[in-house]
Amino acid sequence: MIPFLDLSAATAELRTELDEAYHRFMDSGWYVLGAEVDTFEQEYAEYCEADHCVGVGTGLDALTLALRSLDIGPGDEVIVPSNTYIATWLAVTQVSATIVPVEPDEQTYNLDPKLLQAAITKRTKVILPVNLYGQPVDYDAIRSCVDNTDIKIVSDNAQAQGAKYKGRTVGGIADIECHSFYPSKNLGAFGEGGAVTTNDETIAKRIRSLRNYGSAIRYHNDECGTNSRLDALQAAFLRVKLRHLDDWNARRSKIADHYLTDLATTAHLCLPKTPSFASPVWHLFVVRTDERDRLRDDLDLQKIGTQIHYPIPPHLSDAYKHLGFAGDQFPIAKQLAHEILSLPISPHLSVKEAATVVDAIGDLRTSR
Repeated sequence: MIPFLDLSAATAELRTELDEAYHRFMDSGWYVLGAEVDTFEQEYAEYCEADHCVGVGTGLDALTLALRSLDIGPGDEVIVPSNTYIATWLAVTQVSATIVPVEPDEQTYNLDPKLLQAAITKRTKVILPVNLYGQPVDYDAIRSCVDNTDIKIVSDNAQAQGAKYKGRTVGGIADIECHSFYPSKNLGAFGEGGAVTTNDETIAKRIRSLRNYGSAIRYHNDECGTNSRLDALQAAFLRVKLRHLDDWNARRSKIADHYLTDLATTAHLCLPKTPSFASPVWHLFVVRTDERDRLRDDLDLQKIGTQIHYPIPPHLSDAYKHLGFAGDQFPIAKQLAHEILSLPISPHLSVKEAATVVDAIGDLRTSR
Protein backbone atom coordinates (compact mmCIF):
# COMPACT_ATOMS: atom_id res chain seq x y z
CA MET A 1 0.00 0.00 0.00
CA ILE A 2 1.16 3.53 -0.80
CA PRO A 3 -0.60 5.93 1.60
CA PHE A 4 -1.47 9.44 0.54
CA LEU A 5 0.48 10.74 3.54
CA ASP A 6 2.27 8.91 6.36
CA LEU A 7 2.79 11.29 9.27
CA SER A 8 4.29 8.60 11.50
CA ALA A 9 7.36 8.43 9.25
CA ALA A 10 8.26 12.02 10.12
CA THR A 11 7.97 11.26 13.82
CA ALA A 12 10.19 8.20 13.46
CA GLU A 13 12.90 10.19 11.67
CA LEU A 14 12.98 12.90 14.34
CA ARG A 15 12.26 10.75 17.40
CA THR A 16 15.41 11.66 19.35
CA GLU A 17 15.11 15.40 18.69
CA LEU A 18 11.41 15.41 19.49
CA ASP A 19 11.98 13.56 22.74
CA GLU A 20 14.62 16.09 23.73
CA ALA A 21 12.22 18.94 22.97
CA TYR A 22 9.47 17.28 25.00
CA HIS A 23 11.67 16.82 28.07
CA ARG A 24 13.01 20.36 27.78
CA PHE A 25 9.45 21.66 27.74
CA MET A 26 8.28 19.48 30.63
CA ASP A 27 11.26 20.37 32.78
CA SER A 28 10.79 24.10 32.16
CA GLY A 29 7.70 24.38 34.37
CA TRP A 30 6.26 27.02 31.98
CA TYR A 31 3.49 25.65 29.76
CA VAL A 32 1.66 28.64 28.22
CA LEU A 33 3.61 31.01 25.97
CA GLY A 34 7.05 31.45 27.54
CA ALA A 35 10.49 30.65 26.16
CA GLU A 36 9.51 27.94 23.67
CA VAL A 37 6.95 30.14 21.93
CA ASP A 38 9.20 33.22 22.07
CA THR A 39 12.12 31.32 20.56
CA PHE A 40 10.03 29.67 17.86
CA GLU A 41 8.59 33.06 16.90
CA GLN A 42 12.10 34.47 16.55
CA GLU A 43 13.34 31.49 14.54
CA TYR A 44 10.31 31.35 12.26
CA ALA A 45 10.37 35.11 11.62
CA GLU A 46 14.01 34.82 10.59
CA TYR A 47 13.20 31.84 8.36
CA CYS A 48 10.38 33.77 6.66
CA GLU A 49 12.57 36.86 6.23
CA ALA A 50 10.02 38.79 8.29
CA ASP A 51 10.54 41.18 11.18
CA HIS A 52 7.87 39.71 13.43
CA CYS A 53 6.10 36.41 14.09
CA VAL A 54 3.16 35.89 16.45
CA GLY A 55 2.17 32.31 17.27
CA VAL A 56 -1.58 31.65 17.48
CA GLY A 57 -3.91 28.71 18.00
CA THR A 58 -4.81 27.79 14.42
CA GLY A 59 -4.39 28.87 10.83
CA LEU A 60 -7.96 30.17 10.80
CA ASP A 61 -7.22 32.24 13.90
CA ALA A 62 -4.19 33.67 12.12
CA LEU A 63 -6.40 34.88 9.26
CA THR A 64 -9.13 36.21 11.54
CA LEU A 65 -6.74 38.04 13.86
CA ALA A 66 -4.90 39.50 10.87
CA LEU A 67 -8.18 41.00 9.63
CA ARG A 68 -9.06 42.21 13.12
CA SER A 69 -5.68 43.90 13.44
CA LEU A 70 -6.63 45.97 10.39
CA ASP A 71 -10.06 46.80 11.87
CA ILE A 72 -11.86 45.03 9.04
CA GLY A 73 -15.57 44.73 9.76
CA PRO A 74 -19.13 45.24 8.51
CA GLY A 75 -19.34 47.14 5.23
CA ASP A 76 -15.75 46.31 4.27
CA GLU A 77 -15.01 44.08 1.29
CA VAL A 78 -12.30 41.41 1.25
CA ILE A 79 -11.31 39.84 -2.06
CA VAL A 80 -10.70 36.08 -1.78
CA PRO A 81 -10.07 33.26 -4.28
CA SER A 82 -13.07 31.28 -5.46
CA ASN A 83 -10.78 28.24 -5.44
CA THR A 84 -9.55 27.63 -1.90
CA TYR A 85 -10.24 25.80 1.33
CA ILE A 86 -13.24 27.29 3.10
CA ALA A 87 -11.14 28.61 6.02
CA THR A 88 -10.04 31.54 3.83
CA TRP A 89 -13.67 32.61 3.50
CA LEU A 90 -14.56 31.82 7.11
CA ALA A 91 -12.04 34.37 8.38
CA VAL A 92 -13.83 37.10 6.44
CA THR A 93 -17.16 35.91 7.80
CA GLN A 94 -15.86 35.96 11.38
CA VAL A 95 -15.18 39.70 11.16
CA SER A 96 -18.56 40.29 9.44
CA ALA A 97 -16.97 41.68 6.28
CA THR A 98 -18.21 41.05 2.73
CA ILE A 99 -16.70 38.23 0.69
CA VAL A 100 -15.78 39.10 -2.91
CA PRO A 101 -14.59 35.98 -4.77
CA VAL A 102 -12.22 36.13 -7.75
CA GLU A 103 -11.52 33.20 -10.05
CA PRO A 104 -8.13 31.44 -10.28
CA ASP A 105 -5.63 31.36 -13.10
CA GLU A 106 -6.24 28.02 -14.83
CA GLN A 107 -2.51 27.33 -15.07
CA THR A 108 -1.51 27.93 -11.44
CA TYR A 109 -4.90 27.54 -9.67
CA ASN A 110 -4.04 30.65 -7.65
CA LEU A 111 -6.03 33.88 -7.66
CA ASP A 112 -5.72 35.52 -11.09
CA PRO A 113 -4.25 39.05 -10.71
CA LYS A 114 -5.64 40.00 -14.13
CA LEU A 115 -9.16 39.80 -12.66
CA LEU A 116 -8.45 41.87 -9.57
CA GLN A 117 -8.97 45.37 -10.88
CA ALA A 118 -12.55 44.67 -11.91
CA ALA A 119 -13.32 43.33 -8.42
CA ILE A 120 -11.93 46.33 -6.50
CA THR A 121 -14.44 48.91 -5.28
CA LYS A 122 -14.32 51.86 -2.91
CA ARG A 123 -15.22 49.42 -0.12
CA THR A 124 -12.33 47.02 -0.78
CA LYS A 125 -10.02 46.95 2.23
CA VAL A 126 -8.06 43.70 1.84
CA ILE A 127 -6.95 41.32 -0.88
CA LEU A 128 -6.53 37.85 0.61
CA PRO A 129 -4.74 35.54 -1.86
CA VAL A 130 -3.77 31.94 -1.06
CA ASN A 131 -0.46 30.25 -1.85
CA LEU A 132 -2.44 27.20 -2.88
CA TYR A 133 -0.91 23.70 -2.95
CA GLY A 134 2.48 25.18 -1.95
CA GLN A 135 2.94 27.59 -4.87
CA PRO A 136 3.23 31.34 -4.22
CA VAL A 137 0.92 33.83 -5.88
CA ASP A 138 2.29 36.62 -8.05
CA TYR A 139 2.79 39.12 -5.22
CA ASP A 140 4.08 41.91 -7.45
CA ALA A 141 1.15 41.66 -9.85
CA ILE A 142 -1.27 41.81 -6.92
CA ARG A 143 0.63 44.69 -5.35
CA SER A 144 0.46 46.67 -8.59
CA CYS A 145 -3.35 46.58 -8.34
CA VAL A 146 -3.34 48.32 -4.96
CA ASP A 147 -0.48 50.79 -5.34
CA ASN A 148 -1.44 54.27 -4.17
CA THR A 149 -4.39 52.88 -2.19
CA ASP A 150 -4.94 51.90 1.44
CA ILE A 151 -5.82 48.34 0.46
CA LYS A 152 -3.78 45.76 2.36
CA ILE A 153 -2.57 42.35 1.18
CA VAL A 154 -3.07 39.54 3.69
CA SER A 155 -1.65 36.28 2.34
CA ASP A 156 -2.95 32.85 3.34
CA ASN A 157 0.29 30.89 3.52
CA ALA A 158 -1.11 27.78 5.20
CA GLN A 159 0.29 25.50 2.50
CA ALA A 160 3.57 27.07 1.42
CA GLN A 161 6.04 27.23 4.29
CA GLY A 162 9.45 27.66 2.67
CA ALA A 163 8.24 28.53 -0.83
CA LYS A 164 10.05 31.33 -2.61
CA TYR A 165 8.81 34.18 -4.77
CA LYS A 166 11.50 35.68 -7.01
CA GLY A 167 14.10 34.32 -4.61
CA ARG A 168 12.42 35.63 -1.44
CA THR A 169 10.94 33.29 1.14
CA VAL A 170 7.22 33.84 1.52
CA GLY A 171 6.25 35.13 4.91
CA GLY A 172 7.57 38.66 4.76
CA ILE A 173 6.31 39.81 1.35
CA ALA A 174 2.64 40.69 1.91
CA ASP A 175 1.53 43.20 4.55
CA ILE A 176 0.52 40.24 6.71
CA GLU A 177 1.07 36.52 6.06
CA CYS A 178 -0.87 33.80 7.85
CA HIS A 179 0.38 30.28 8.50
CA SER A 180 -1.13 26.99 9.61
CA PHE A 181 0.79 24.25 11.39
CA TYR A 182 -1.92 21.62 11.04
CA PRO A 183 -0.17 18.20 11.18
CA SER A 184 -0.32 17.57 7.42
CA LYS A 185 1.32 20.88 6.47
CA ASN A 186 4.93 21.09 5.27
CA LEU A 187 5.73 22.46 8.72
CA GLY A 188 3.21 20.57 10.83
CA ALA A 189 2.70 20.35 14.58
CA PHE A 190 1.28 17.41 16.52
CA GLY A 191 -2.03 19.19 16.86
CA GLU A 192 -3.36 22.61 15.95
CA GLY A 193 -1.19 25.69 15.56
CA GLY A 194 -0.73 28.81 13.49
CA ALA A 195 1.21 32.04 13.17
CA VAL A 196 1.14 35.50 11.69
CA THR A 197 4.26 37.09 10.18
CA THR A 198 4.63 40.73 9.25
CA ASN A 199 7.14 43.54 8.93
CA ASP A 200 4.78 45.97 10.68
CA GLU A 201 5.52 46.27 14.39
CA THR A 202 2.16 47.90 15.14
CA ILE A 203 0.27 45.01 13.57
CA ALA A 204 2.40 42.46 15.42
CA LYS A 205 1.75 44.15 18.78
CA ARG A 206 -1.99 44.30 18.08
CA ILE A 207 -2.16 40.60 17.25
CA ARG A 208 -0.13 39.69 20.35
CA SER A 209 -2.75 41.50 22.39
CA LEU A 210 -5.74 40.10 20.50
CA ARG A 211 -4.54 36.50 20.90
CA ASN A 212 -4.24 37.01 24.67
CA TYR A 213 -7.70 38.26 25.68
CA GLY A 214 -6.93 41.74 24.30
CA SER A 215 -4.20 42.18 26.88
CA ALA A 216 -0.58 43.25 26.49
CA ILE A 217 -0.12 43.66 30.25
CA ARG A 218 -1.63 41.10 32.61
CA TYR A 219 -5.11 42.06 33.83
CA HIS A 220 -5.09 45.18 31.64
CA ASN A 221 -7.51 44.41 28.81
CA ASP A 222 -7.43 47.05 26.11
CA GLU A 223 -10.11 45.46 23.91
CA CYS A 224 -12.21 42.32 23.56
CA GLY A 225 -9.65 39.80 22.38
CA THR A 226 -9.67 36.03 22.36
CA ASN A 227 -7.63 33.10 23.64
CA SER A 228 -5.57 31.92 20.68
CA ARG A 229 -2.02 31.27 21.83
CA LEU A 230 0.31 28.84 20.11
CA ASP A 231 0.69 25.88 22.46
CA ALA A 232 4.15 25.91 24.00
CA LEU A 233 4.67 22.16 23.52
CA GLN A 234 3.77 22.49 19.85
CA ALA A 235 6.21 25.38 19.57
CA ALA A 236 8.97 23.13 20.97
CA PHE A 237 8.15 20.45 18.39
CA LEU A 238 7.91 23.01 15.56
CA ARG A 239 11.40 24.27 16.41
CA VAL A 240 12.69 20.75 15.74
CA LYS A 241 10.80 20.41 12.45
CA LEU A 242 11.80 23.89 11.28
CA ARG A 243 15.45 22.79 11.25
CA HIS A 244 14.52 20.09 8.72
CA LEU A 245 12.00 22.02 6.64
CA ASP A 246 14.28 22.94 3.73
CA ASP A 247 15.53 19.37 3.42
CA TRP A 248 12.02 17.96 3.57
CA ASN A 249 10.81 20.47 0.97
CA ALA A 250 13.71 19.43 -1.28
CA ARG A 251 12.58 15.81 -0.96
CA ARG A 252 9.07 16.84 -1.98
CA SER A 253 10.52 18.63 -5.00
CA LYS A 254 12.38 15.50 -6.02
CA ILE A 255 9.14 13.52 -6.04
CA ALA A 256 7.37 16.33 -7.93
CA ASP A 257 10.13 16.38 -10.56
CA HIS A 258 9.70 12.64 -10.98
CA TYR A 259 5.96 13.02 -11.52
CA LEU A 260 6.39 15.97 -13.88
CA THR A 261 8.88 14.07 -16.03
CA ASP A 262 7.32 10.63 -16.10
CA LEU A 263 3.68 11.71 -16.39
CA ALA A 264 4.36 14.38 -19.00
CA THR A 265 3.08 12.32 -21.93
CA THR A 266 0.14 10.72 -20.12
CA ALA A 267 -2.96 11.36 -22.18
CA HIS A 268 -5.85 13.29 -20.66
CA LEU A 269 -3.84 14.26 -17.60
CA CYS A 270 -3.08 17.93 -16.91
CA LEU A 271 0.00 18.45 -14.72
CA PRO A 272 0.80 21.44 -12.47
CA LYS A 273 2.40 24.48 -14.08
CA THR A 274 5.04 26.52 -12.24
CA PRO A 275 5.60 30.14 -13.35
CA SER A 276 9.15 31.44 -13.56
CA PHE A 277 8.77 33.61 -10.46
CA ALA A 278 7.86 30.70 -8.19
CA SER A 279 9.79 28.04 -6.30
CA PRO A 280 6.98 25.88 -4.86
CA VAL A 281 7.28 23.48 -1.95
CA TRP A 282 4.75 20.96 -3.27
CA HIS A 283 2.46 20.71 -0.29
CA LEU A 284 0.21 18.91 -2.76
CA PHE A 285 0.80 17.51 -6.23
CA VAL A 286 -2.50 18.13 -7.99
CA VAL A 287 -3.35 16.77 -11.42
CA ARG A 288 -6.48 17.36 -13.49
CA THR A 289 -8.52 14.95 -15.56
CA ASP A 290 -12.13 14.76 -16.70
CA GLU A 291 -12.01 11.11 -15.55
CA ARG A 292 -11.01 12.04 -12.00
CA ASP A 293 -13.43 9.83 -10.07
CA ARG A 294 -12.68 6.82 -12.21
CA LEU A 295 -8.92 7.32 -11.89
CA ARG A 296 -9.22 7.70 -8.13
CA ASP A 297 -11.28 4.52 -7.82
CA ASP A 298 -8.80 2.59 -9.96
CA LEU A 299 -5.82 3.78 -7.92
CA ASP A 300 -7.69 2.93 -4.73
CA LEU A 301 -8.11 -0.65 -5.99
CA GLN A 302 -4.33 -0.77 -6.36
CA LYS A 303 -3.96 0.51 -2.78
CA ILE A 304 -2.59 3.89 -3.83
CA GLY A 305 -3.97 6.69 -1.68
CA THR A 306 -5.22 9.94 -3.19
CA GLN A 307 -7.23 12.94 -1.99
CA ILE A 308 -9.42 15.64 -3.55
CA HIS A 309 -8.50 19.23 -2.61
CA TYR A 310 -11.25 20.41 -2.68
CA PRO A 311 -14.47 18.71 -3.81
CA ILE A 312 -16.85 21.59 -3.01
CA PRO A 313 -15.96 25.23 -3.79
CA PRO A 314 -16.87 27.56 -0.92
CA HIS A 315 -19.56 29.35 -2.93
CA LEU A 316 -21.39 26.02 -3.42
CA SER A 317 -21.14 24.91 0.20
CA ASP A 318 -24.18 24.96 2.44
CA ALA A 319 -22.31 27.36 4.72
CA TYR A 320 -22.52 30.08 2.07
CA LYS A 321 -25.87 29.25 0.54
CA HIS A 322 -27.24 32.46 2.09
CA LEU A 323 -24.98 34.57 -0.13
CA GLY A 324 -26.97 33.46 -3.14
CA PHE A 325 -24.12 32.69 -5.52
CA ALA A 326 -25.34 30.94 -8.66
CA GLY A 327 -23.96 27.48 -9.39
CA ASP A 328 -22.29 28.71 -12.58
CA GLN A 329 -21.10 32.03 -11.18
CA PHE A 330 -17.51 30.83 -10.71
CA PRO A 331 -17.11 28.24 -13.46
CA ILE A 332 -13.35 27.73 -13.14
CA ALA A 333 -13.56 26.89 -9.43
CA LYS A 334 -16.49 24.59 -10.15
CA GLN A 335 -14.65 22.81 -12.96
CA LEU A 336 -11.52 22.35 -10.87
CA ALA A 337 -13.60 20.78 -8.09
CA HIS A 338 -14.73 18.10 -10.56
CA GLU A 339 -11.31 17.45 -12.11
CA ILE A 340 -8.54 17.78 -9.51
CA LEU A 341 -6.84 14.84 -7.81
CA SER A 342 -3.92 14.97 -5.38
CA LEU A 343 -1.32 12.24 -5.78
CA PRO A 344 0.83 10.98 -2.89
CA ILE A 345 3.70 13.33 -2.05
CA SER A 346 5.67 13.82 1.14
CA PRO A 347 9.28 13.94 2.37
CA HIS A 348 8.97 10.27 3.25
CA LEU A 349 7.59 8.98 -0.03
CA SER A 350 10.37 7.16 -1.85
CA VAL A 351 11.20 7.61 -5.52
CA LYS A 352 10.41 3.91 -5.92
CA GLU A 353 6.92 4.47 -4.52
CA ALA A 354 6.46 7.49 -6.79
CA ALA A 355 7.47 5.30 -9.73
CA THR A 356 4.81 2.81 -8.68
CA VAL A 357 2.21 5.58 -8.79
CA VAL A 358 3.39 6.64 -12.25
CA ASP A 359 3.33 3.06 -13.54
CA ALA A 360 -0.16 2.52 -12.14
CA ILE A 361 -1.50 5.61 -13.89
CA GLY A 362 0.25 4.63 -17.11
CA ASP A 363 -1.15 1.12 -16.99
CA LEU A 364 -4.66 2.43 -16.41
CA ARG A 365 -4.40 4.79 -19.35
CA THR A 366 -3.02 2.11 -21.63
CA SER A 367 -5.79 -0.30 -20.70
CA ARG A 368 -8.54 2.06 -21.87
